[in-house]
Amino acid sequence: MIQSLSIDAFFRLGTRVPLADVRTPAEFEQGHVPGAFNLPLFSNDERVQVGTTYKQVGREEAILLGFDLTGPKWSGFIKQALAQVPDKKLGVHCWRGGMRSGAMAWALDLYGFEVYLIEGGYKEYRRWVRQQLAEAYPLWLLGGMTGSGKTKLLHELRTLGEQVIDLEDLAQHQGSSYGSMNRLVQPSQEQFENNLAEQLVRLDRQRRVWVEDESLSIGRLSIPPAFWDQMKKATLIELKRDEAQRVRTLVEEYGELDKDFLVACTERIHKRLGPLQTKQALAAIRENRMADFIRLVLVYYDKTYRNGLTRRKADQVLSLEINSTDWASNAHQILTFANTIPIIEQP
Repeated sequence: MIQSLSIDAFFRLGTRVPLADVRTPAEFEQGHVPGAFNLPLFSNDERVQVGTTYKQVGREEAILLGFDLTGPKWSGFIKQALAQVPDKKLGVHCWRGGMRSGAMAWALDLYGFEVYLIEGGYKEYRRWVRQQLAEAYPLWLLGGMTGSGKTKLLHELRTLGEQVIDLEDLAQHQGSSYGSMNRLVQPSQEQFENNLAEQLVRLDRQRRVWVEDESLSIGRLSIPPAFWDQMKKATLIELKRDEAQRVRTLVEEYGELDKDFLVACTERIHKRLGPLQTKQALAAIRENRMADFIRLVLVYYDKTYRNGLTRRKADQVLSLEINSTDWASNAHQILTFANTIPIIEQP
């Protein structure tokens, strides 16, 4: 049986139904519904052939070519779907809910699958993503200079039952020149937005949502404009932490990274560090004086943070000193402090 559903209705189904994306591997890699699996009707090259035929010759010729290309593959498509969905119940979509998903839905239905055909396809899903990003959320920002432990504290707040959106985790980058940690691979901008929307839709909008104070860019990705506008208006709790503690925290995080990686990242920001500080930082890395290296680059990052803070309204920023080395204790302190702050409705 084939049942057509909007993307909203599909997400509202009682149990999470697996979703097959029948677009090409390249389209899927560029961006897909989180949790979907790729069941491509055409390879990347085949998709180009069919599209070219459609434009240069016509629709009917393109359809015939599509059948020629997929003819030997249909049993393989069904076997792949069975491997992913043994109970034979799934959703199917292509780019616009057209011929590709229609053909796959027909074949799977013929075999005995219960198929939900997504109306409007991935294009409609992207509209849904933009809608989630534009919704209003009760955001609270956790700020503070580099090394304040904001990410660790977000995780502790989540453990305490608070709602948290970890943008750096979604972006697979820690925000600074060194943020890839020599191992993280960032998703596409499109996938970053999809993953963010997937988390936002699960939130209770009657409860606060903690987000780390970020720059507009996280690595090569950008925070979506509608969400960024909300972040700029949100109340920010600025964590004040002793510099020595910040240095120790950063040495723990970055001290074991490959020295060539640290050198390359430092050279990328040499114009902002200045020639003398860059030379001193590079020497400290090579001589394994990690604390000295951290202190040198903190001069730049602290200045950048202070400059960003000046662009916020004074009544949006509330300072809180945290001195404990116990992250759970610090998280409790943040919650106690936050609970004393009256909610301010943002325009």
